[in-house]
Amino acid sequence: MAFSTYILRCADGRYYTGHTDDLERRIAQHHAGGYCDFTARRQPVTLVWSQAFPTRIEALEAERRISPWSRKKKEALIAGDWAALSYWARPPSTRPSTTLGTNGDVVARP
Repeated sequence: MAFSTYILRCADGRYYTGHTDDLERRIAQHHAGGYCDFTARRQPVTLVWSQAFPTRIEALEAERRISPWSRKKKEALIAGDWAALSYWARPPSTRPSTTLGTNGDVVARP
């Protein structure tokens, strides 16, 4: 049995991260509005990213790791932009300045 971690984009632009053992059924539950209060109040929802895992614990760990990420970092994951994902994963104080050029090499922000 495969398990999935997924990200939904809600009608208000917010992201919802979850995990399941049946992705199609879970998306249908979110669309029906009775599964989760967060997505029920933000219909319609769209699946924008998912990844399969061999065990439930791995899918749950991925959900718990991704859920607190910033919007920019989630959008980099959704786009498959690994350079941007790496950039947004660093603390703001360690990212090279793109406007002032005061902390090292000037690197364009993704």
